[in-house]
Amino acid sequence: MAQDDLFKKLIAHAKEYGYIFQSSEIYDGLSAVYDYGQYGVELKNNIKKYWWDAMVKMNENIVGIDTAIFMHPEIWNASGHTSAFNDPLIDNKDSKKRYRADDLIEEHIRKYQNKIDKDVAKGHKKFGDSFDEKQFLETNPNVLRNQAKIDEIQGRLVKALEADDLNEIKQIIIDCEIADPVSGSKNWTDVRQFNLMFETQLGSTADGASKIYLRPETAQGIFVNYLNVQKTGRMKLPFGIAQIGKAFRNEIVARQFIFRMREFEQMEMQFFVKPGTEMEWFEYWKEMRIKWHKAMGIPEEKYRFHKHDKLAHYANAAYDIEFEFPFGFKELEGIHSRTDFDLKQHQEFSGKKLQYFDPESGESFVPYVVETSIGLDRTFLSILSACLKEEEVKKENGESDTRVILQIPPALAPIKLAVLPLVKKDGLPEKAREIIDELKFDFICQYDEKDSIGRRYRRQDAIGTPYCITIDHQTLEDNTVTIRNRDTMEQERVQISELAKIVDDKVSMKKLLKKIF
Repeated sequence: MAQDDLFKKLIAHAKEYGYIFQSSEIYDGLSAVYDYGQYGVELKNNIKKYWWDAMVKMNENIVGIDTAIFMHPEIWNASGHTSAFNDPLIDNKDSKKRYRADDLIEEHIRKYQNKIDKDVAKGHKKFGDSFDEKQFLETNPNVLRNQAKIDEIQGRLVKALEADDLNEIKQIIIDCEIADPVSGSKNWTDVRQFNLMFETQLGSTADGASKIYLRPETAQGIFVNYLNVQKTGRMKLPFGIAQIGKAFRNEIVARQFIFRMREFEQMEMQFFVKPGTEMEWFEYWKEMRIKWHKAMGIPEEKYRFHKHDKLAHYANAAYDIEFEFPFGFKELEGIHSRTDFDLKQHQEFSGKKLQYFDPESGESFVPYVVETSIGLDRTFLSILSACLKEEEVKKENGESDTRVILQIPPALAPIKLAVLPLVKKDGLPEKAREIIDELKFDFICQYDEKDSIGRRYRRQDAIGTPYCITIDHQTLEDNTVTIRNRDTMEQERVQISELAKIVDDKVSMKKLLKKIF
């Protein structure tokens, strides 16, 4: 299936099966804002729990907080957001479409990379196991020519972004003859900076109101509470503070479904360390975070590290964990060594000392910080895009049937098991209800008696339910039921008294966490 077709099917599937709806849809929707449906909110909550348990529950020196969306406006001056939280904006005069200028250039660079990837794929196909990819990349004229173009454009872009040279960014677009993806026009405006923060008013009257911002990230709430947490929790370095919360950015181009939204949710952890040890902890958290992703069982080749060419003003090292979405590899999580920038800025702007006193050495200093920051919505999208599959299944009469299946890791699945009476009579629905009444204390269950048993299995496969329990006439005789595995479609006869233990073993969050720790 083509990647564009897969993405369209994913979006349609997410709506049809109650995962994601367009916000305010009956009023024609609101651009780049989405609501999570009945299954979407359960998956979202399970992802949060998996992240929270891996951070807070499994680490004695990491605690969690929940800070306010509204914060003192001076915080954003200290953090640099009011002056530096900008994206380079460019408009096409003919199509009237608006773009991030650096995105246009990076998409152009990607075309050269795609050419290299195609040449490599041809080499593998032609020479098989004897193909030396490393030598090919170092010697093939086409590859070297395309790589030189990548290096040249990338070098110019990085230099222009670091120097905030908007004229040079536009010149790159002109020199590369980059056209509007919609109209094909090359008639561009000048590049200008666009601040991404949403402004609002705080106060009871318009005259007495003061300008504040919706927070563009959750990290600053952690930094301004760092001493509160350290003192009340008697925390010793190194220690971390974790938070899950909403953030808001007035994106120039919000697109690709829930990948880039104006209202989104972040899962961030700031790890405070002694200066000089930050790179050791930076490497540690790089390793731990990729293990967290891979523990879900999604194919490992879907993930890769990307080193930042241009570092943010606060960082001395930065890597992204990228995921292969249907529209290509994109950032899923960032791991950054933020130095002591944030705490020093808040110390200066607030006039309050934010130093840590080390009782062992007798020193006072401002800690360095290693950050892990992951988008909850992007993680949600990565799981959906990796787990939505179509399979050809042979029916009893020999004909083929297409099965749509959402192979979400069982521990994260919204509905853990469906309980299905074979028929709607003979006491089977009543028995099914008895089983649900017993199991609902441990698992989110769903009862379904409509349609044939085969159709009900297909519906649960599409929802992503890992296990179905079928109650039949034999159940009334010997208290056994059939448990069906979503992924293999295999069925097993088990005692009702064993159900809770069997299902818990299959869907427990412990199975994921033990792959990491």
